Amino acid sequence: MSGKKITEQQVKLYMQIRKKGKNQKIAAAQSGFCERTAHNIERRGFEVAKPLRHWSTRKDPFESVWELEIVPLLEKEPHLQGRTLLENLQRAHPDEYPSALLRTLQRRIRRWRAISGPEKEIIFRQNHPPGWQGMSDFTHGDALNITIKGVLFEHLIYHYRLVYSTWESAMVILGGESFSALSEGLQSALWASNGAPETHRTDSLSAAYKNFSDKEKEAFTEDYLALCAHYQMEPTRNNKGVAHENGSIESSHGDLKNRINQALMLRGSRNFISIDEYRDFIREIVARHNRRIHKAYLEELGYLRVLPERKTIAFTEARVRVTSSSTIRVKDIVYSVPSRLISMIIKVHIYDDRLECFIDNEPVATLARKRRSSDSRVHQINYKHVVGALLRKPQAFRHYIYKEELFPTLAFRETWERLNSQLDSKTACKEYVKILKEAANDNQEAIVNSFLEKQLLQNILPKSIDVQSLFRSAKEAPRLTPLQNDLCSYDALVRGA
Repeated sequence: MSGKKITEQQVKLYMQIRKKGKNQKIAAAQSGFCERTAHNIERRGFEVAKPLRHWSTRKDPFESVWELEIVPLLEKEPHLQGRTLLENLQRAHPDEYPSALLRTLQRRIRRWRAISGPEKEIIFRQNHPPGWQGMSDFTHGDALNITIKGVLFEHLIYHYRLVYSTWESAMVILGGESFSALSEGLQSALWASNGAPETHRTDSLSAAYKNFSDKEKEAFTEDYLALCAHYQMEPTRNNKGVAHENGSIESSHGDLKNRINQALMLRGSRNFISIDEYRDFIREIVARHNRRIHKAYLEELGYLRVLPERKTIAFTEARVRVTSSSTIRVKDIVYSVPSRLISMIIKVHIYDDRLECFIDNEPVATLARKRRSSDSRVHQINYKHVVGALLRKPQAFRHYIYKEELFPTLAFRETWERLNSQLDSKTACKEYVKILKEAANDNQEAIVNSFLEKQLLQNILPKSIDVQSLFRSAKEAPRLTPLQNDLCSYDALVRGA
């Protein structure tokens, strides 16, 4: 049996049976041990394994200082390391305790801690009933080395999991651990799972919890309490600094990122054309996991609470005035908006990845959200918002402070450089703005870009009239052949009447 010592009498019996011609399996069974033990006995030449030694073979080199010097220090600071204590002895007793005695001292300290050391914290494994708890947290995705069009993509992943069935949801987060990211990620997960658990647990997220040095002042944020109340969930959190209390989600972070990493290796590339393509990739990996645990999920689904009629807010709100430059400033970042909104005050819903703009609850614009950078000022100017005004004032293009944003692709930039070098100042600006206007019409940017690339490759100076001719046939109404009716048919009709 495993863990049971083999006696000398068993070995002798085994040898006698083997001499009678029995094989290892039969001889081992008759001797009272397994075939593997029989193999080991024969490999050792039928010698009995030596018993473990429980006594010392030499005098303890720390016997004179153990009780007087070492134990008092360990009782005061139980986490002192053997190396630290040995160096302390070497300073107090020069040339008496060489560094070669370190392992001996470490073994003595280990025995002391087992017998007389302080009690250690116990992790109490929990039994989680279905529908009782959902957990969520943010995890960094930088180690995955994802690139978008060749540029390293720094991001977080919001990860939600039902503890009982391990059903999960994951969302790519562009910014930090904000309330809008937490709210949008959590609500998306709840609606995807078709129900809400009794409790929702996080760690000390600043988006959900006010962390103060004074424990009595710590509390959940009002927005987070309102979010949980909307779904009738009890908000809970693990003790600050005790990660294992959030273990069901913490441990699954590594599992999720490992599955993503494995899928990336199979894919053969970590580069994606767009963030949306990467998001679809993550969703498919999560869907595969959820299909595997579908039976457990169906069992838990019956215990989840019914969702409310609609979602609650997943954004923060700001009110800003549109400047005469057709721009707004949100969180220190300048965005362009359609010029028809100039001088109006608009309401902006700030999500993790976008801004949604409203006038009297009517949507007027949706903008991709940018993040602040310590290196330079950040702005986002959409040339489609300003090209109409530039068409009336083309000379404003040359010294426009956001001029760099008016080159959608490299082909547009090279076109401007050639126009500027081969034409006079006014004509060059007029030509480029007209070309840009054609690209803005009906999302024709890709067609214009392709045309410009061909012209530049053939060393032909692109002209606005040539770009306009690409779409003129589509814009002109078709010519219809006039129909000439035969009046004789009407005469026949009258005579018949």
